[in-house]
Amino acid sequence: MSLDGFDIALLNLVQENNLLTSEQLADRVGLSATSCQRRLKRLRANGSIEADVSIISGQLAGAHVTLIVLVTLEREQHDLLDAFKRKITKHPEVAQCYYVTGDADFILVVKAKSMEAYGYFTERAFFGDANVRGFTTYATMQVVKNSTKVHLPEPNR
Repeated sequence: MSLDGFDIALLNLVQENNLLTSEQLADRVGLSATSCQRRLKRLRANGSIEADVSIISGQLAGAHVTLIVLVTLEREQHDLLDAFKRKITKHPEVAQCYYVTGDADFILVVKAKSMEAYGYFTERAFFGDANVRGFTTYATMQVVKNSTKVHLPEPNR
């Protein structure tokens, strides 16, 4: 999928604020409002824009603790990996899940109301799973940066 400078400029803008009107986008990128609408429609259709969402504060839901969890499995057979992926993504506390290289097999970002609630989560998610060899938990003290923005090159125009 090929992106020109206008596409990149539009994508950078809507990553910061997807509530900008077509007229506001047009003013900032130098196209007509109709052209901006057409381009955004194409970018959504081709998967460049995966979703238009609002990011809600975790504090609102009572998720006061963010934990980074490294999970190591006993065996990495396809069926066991798939079973773990299916199981772990069903837990609402799991905000993000990555299958990774290195010492751990998965890295999870878990949001919980308290350390006690996290303890209950670990019992449900890990202790009953014979394929989980172990897990290491890192409790975050402060969010320094948390962004969903994808870095795109500056447009050449």
